[in-house]
Amino acid sequence: MEAKSEGRTGDSKERIKKITNLYYSNKKVQEKILDFANGREVVPRYFESFGKRPDTLVYPSDIIGLVKKGATSFHASEEIWEDPLQINSDWNRGEMNDARKSWDLVIDIDSKYLDLSRLLARLILKTFDEFGIRYGIKFSGNKGFHIIVSGKAFPEEYNGQLTRDMFPEWPRAMCEYIMSYVRREYNRKAKEVMGKVETIKSRTNLSEKDFMKSVCPNCGGPAKKGMLITLECPVCKFNIKRKDMKITNRKLICPQNNCGGLEIVDKEDYFQCENCNNLSSINKRETSGRYSDTYTKDASRAENFEEEMSGEVFGSSDLILVAPRHLFRMPYSLHEKTALASIVLEKEEIEGFDPLRDADPLRAKIKDFLPINKSNEALKLLSYALDWKKGNENEKEKVERKNYKEYEKISVKGVSEDMFPKPIKKLLKGLKDGKKRGLFVLLTFLRTLNFSPEYINVKIREWNKLNEPPLKEGYVKGQIEWHLKQRKQIMPPNYANDNFYKDLGLLEDMPRAKNPISEVLYKFKKSSIYP
Repeated sequence: MEAKSEGRTGDSKERIKKITNLYYSNKKVQEKILDFANGREVVPRYFESFGKRPDTLVYPSDIIGLVKKGATSFHASEEIWEDPLQINSDWNRGEMNDARKSWDLVIDIDSKYLDLSRLLARLILKTFDEFGIRYGIKFSGNKGFHIIVSGKAFPEEYNGQLTRDMFPEWPRAMCEYIMSYVRREYNRKAKEVMGKVETIKSRTNLSEKDFMKSVCPNCGGPAKKGMLITLECPVCKFNIKRKDMKITNRKLICPQNNCGGLEIVDKEDYFQCENCNNLSSINKRETSGRYSDTYTKDASRAENFEEEMSGEVFGSSDLILVAPRHLFRMPYSLHEKTALASIVLEKEEIEGFDPLRDADPLRAKIKDFLPINKSNEALKLLSYALDWKKGNENEKEKVERKNYKEYEKISVKGVSEDMFPKPIKKLLKGLKDGKKRGLFVLLTFLRTLNFSPEYINVKIREWNKLNEPPLKEGYVKGQIEWHLKQRKQIMPPNYANDNFYKDLGLLEDMPRAKNPISEVLYKFKKSSIYP
């Protein structure tokens, strides 16, 4: 039975306030919240708004005092600090690292469907069991789960780098690796949970193309499905294959002898990885004419691309949580909308877990969330994840190096904002959430197009004034300076990267182009500005 996101039927703010006053007066609840708060930034939430930052909890009276002021829930950092109260939002990366003692690996399983959250949680816990890693798991308070591995499970130093300094890169790499590790089994079992295609359509109101995806067998990245068209001259039998060709009534002239119009003789699906450019194998037709293989230029081949239902469309590990100073609901904190407790669970309790029954705050069983991990317990997972991540990045760089040669030709002369893609134009109107990710998109977009430092400084600050609230000037200045110093070109994220455009609400429909830069290039060529 799934908990309703808007809260139990009949719940009101007044009723939830009464529950919070009674629930947080429980000394065992206070004890567990305070234990977990040690060294963490902790921020109260008042229904829709958060309290001041930085802040933390030290005494039971801190909890009671905030609840009396209207606090409904408490949220903590996954980072452990020397002194949480000294954190400064204007700190640069080095200052953040110096102030950070450690970090925990926290995986946020986020889905609208509790049955899929249960499924993914079991698969991730199974993975940790295989690696011999102890963990804690708790209900998020709505329809998901949080899984935690203590920072004590990781070495203090690995490959010459201090572990405390490698946040968020290392925990993010582990989250991505674990999702790739369980993806095939998750997709297969998610299909069993969600039912047949028609059932999924009616349950989710999505079209088949929205949830049927292909995964690259080479790197595990998402693959784009396209159509390969075979054209043939009926006179001389010359043939050619074109990817994603727009079909019209107009016939192409045979380039071999101008002897006739090319006719469509075959159509077949193909898949191409958006990460490493891996291309599904497409059988060549045996003909007596010439054969053009331009559609496979610079692309490796793989036989086993398979289209399958993607469970990640309906719920996955939320990487947004793995970010500096990001907060998540503390164990035994209430949820401000459902009035359910974020209770700690055993692995065996997940399958039959019923939020309305088992997360009732007045009947909650109190357990420890943070596991007692031993040093180097998660070393194997860390090393595997970093090797996997490095392999993927190497493949991606090969593709990007090819693309950079084309992008380096772009001249700022003649570029105007009417050439910017719709998602970028929408981003330029300002954001309420995800402003740091939005800043990254804008900076990489403008830098790739070779806009001048003067233009970038002015444009970014104009954009920041439209944000609600604006980013701190120190952070914006530091990011601009860092990007302007980079010799290596950093491309903006692809549209398929859900952590950016989709999550920021910038996409109305998925663009045909892979990347916003590709759209600008197309307009350049079309307007004859592109050299």
